[in-house]
Amino acid sequence: MNSIIGIANACIELGYWPSHFKRSTTVVILKPNKKSYNSSKSFRPIILLNTIGKLIEKAIGERLQFIIAANNFIHPSQLSRLKFKSITDVGVALTHIIQTGWVKNLTTSTLTFDIVQFFPSLNHCFLTLIMKKAGFNNCIISFFSNYLIDMKTKYFWNNFTSPIFNVDIGVGQGSVLSPILSALYLSLFIYILENHLKNLKIPISIISFVEDCLFISQTKSINISNSHLIFHFNRFQ
Repeated sequence: MNSIIGIANACIELGYWPSHFKRSTTVVILKPNKKSYNSSKSFRPIILLNTIGKLIEKAIGERLQFIIAANNFIHPSQLSRLKFKSITDVGVALTHIIQTGWVKNLTTSTLTFDIVQFFPSLNHCFLTLIMKKAGFNNCIISFFSNYLIDMKTKYFWNNFTSPIFNVDIGVGQGSVLSPILSALYLSLFIYILENHLKNLKIPISIISFVEDCLFISQTKSINISNSHLIFHFNRFQ
């Protein structure tokens, strides 16, 4: 394990991720119980990464999570797959909000939504800009600037094998770094949205679990709470 940690530290110091670890295999499988398979949404891509590369990413992820936790880079409402946070925290936070509303005689409405194709849609240039904005040191930024470029994959589907394709957007869902990078990517948007809602004096709270989000509205009237959620969700779309 010391060797893995040593390689991880060297990668960060050099700002380099070996091209061998940038190659992946994407296996396309059918989602079960679909009425039709004429749409791409009926299939699930499974990304297979190099095992040694995943171990090195794990070591880098541990270091990155420590930096994130120490510097509060992630919005407090993001209860995603990060250290010291879990899906249990989402339930606890929501329960606390609802019960606090009861004390104030407020009704609570919630609206959940999923950001479709979130992981495959992350813009690499924008992600590195967010890391600069967050205050990461130059070594970390240089590493991820290199880590995110020149990604390649080939597709397996039944007996079909595709040529190798460049992957210039997104992060692989098989990578342990993906939840961390996606949380950073989404954090800036949540801060902007939160400030927007505060300026409009609209009582909507936000809870995020990676690409799954929850809007929470509390007012004296359930109808008003619902209308707030519907109006701002439509604007968000």
